[in-house]
Amino acid sequence: MSTEATSRIIVAEPSLPEVHSSVRVSRSPFYWRRLLGFLGPGFLISVGYMDPGNWATDIAGGSRFGYTLLFVIMASNLMAILLQSLSLKLGVATERDLAQLCHESYGPKVSFGLWVLAEIAIAACDLAEVIGSAIALELLFHVPLFYGVLITGTDVLLILLLQRWGFRNVEALVITLIGTMIALFAIQMFFSHPDYWPALHDLFVPSPAIVTNGAMLYIAIGILGATVMPHNLYLHSSIVQSRTYQRTPEGKREAVHLANVDSALALMIALFVNAAILIVAAAVFNRRGLFDVAAIQDAFRLLSPLVGAASASTLFAIALLASGQNSSITGTLAGQVVMEGFIHIRLSPWLRRLVTRSLAIIPTIIVVAVAGEHGTEKLLILSQVILSFQLSFAVVPLVLFTGDRKRMGEFVNARWLQGLAWFTAVLIAGLNVWLLVETALGR
Repeated sequence: MSTEATSRIIVAEPSLPEVHSSVRVSRSPFYWRRLLGFLGPGFLISVGYMDPGNWATDIAGGSRFGYTLLFVIMASNLMAILLQSLSLKLGVATERDLAQLCHESYGPKVSFGLWVLAEIAIAACDLAEVIGSAIALELLFHVPLFYGVLITGTDVLLILLLQRWGFRNVEALVITLIGTMIALFAIQMFFSHPDYWPALHDLFVPSPAIVTNGAMLYIAIGILGATVMPHNLYLHSSIVQSRTYQRTPEGKREAVHLANVDSALALMIALFVNAAILIVAAAVFNRRGLFDVAAIQDAFRLLSPLVGAASASTLFAIALLASGQNSSITGTLAGQVVMEGFIHIRLSPWLRRLVTRSLAIIPTIIVVAVAGEHGTEKLLILSQVILSFQLSFAVVPLVLFTGDRKRMGEFVNARWLQGLAWFTAVLIAGLNVWLLVETALGR
């Protein structure tokens, strides 16, 4: 490594300096007490796996193909667990986040390009959050979409307030909203009376139709492409360092282990939420021959009449609002990580949020004003395509860095793990390219 690169490493600030090593963890001999101190970052990351951008693909998959695509949700979740594990390990082992390492390794020009792509991905994710929250406000309170989009911009005030109170409070809010979503979808599953044994079978056993049926494959790739969020790979490598674990080989080994438990637990909860959305769609719509329900608004309108419970649609919309607000929080933090890591520019949190939210709100306002509700459906799909396109630019550096012994030391990926990581990276990239091509051709 050059002298210039070395000097950059020495003088660089830690990732998210205002929260770095700010959350105390127990040194108790009891495992569960030590684990409690590490619970949190994984739940922030899991938000990206059940944000409004995932809802449309899950609803479409369930209404059109029943429970068949549950296996795709399971496979996607396993890939997510693998990649987030690499991300958190990178942060603990190197004490840098993924954006910082890209800057230090690839130089300013490449770093600037990667930063632009990361910002586009964050704006796309924020776009889905804005649309999802606006739709929820419309469904719950009959607020016109145009005004709902404007109202969602005010959540910046809540986020700034939480950051002043401490990072643990941000995590607590996210976990509370996730718990709300779990409870609401558990009730939805009770209302919809799904066929549990066929659902369990399709969750673990893939159907050949997934790859032989073109329409099913398209939705399957949409589910996969919307699963791993590129900004989450940057974010996780940063916020895992918020804990006060000992920066020694022994302390880092335990930190990696406990952070992996946190991440896997949170992502399994995200698996339940995603699977529940698809299962409810399959049990309510597919069973009754309603194969074309794909829009969130259509699902809301049909849910209560079909299941015979007046509260079903309302619970659905509340869960959507919780999902949208959670995404807003993680998008803010990810934006700060990539800006500071790639180009070493620090902005005030309110200004950072204003820039990111403006990039999402402005095109949404234009589309809502011109095309109305149907325009937001297309914009929501577009946001997932943008995320798919950017994903490999985060995954490939992550796999390269975690496979580099000079950087990782004893935490370097084992050969089998590195092979599995490359297989996952190539598979995701290939399927996302296929999705982009199919989308461009209008198929």
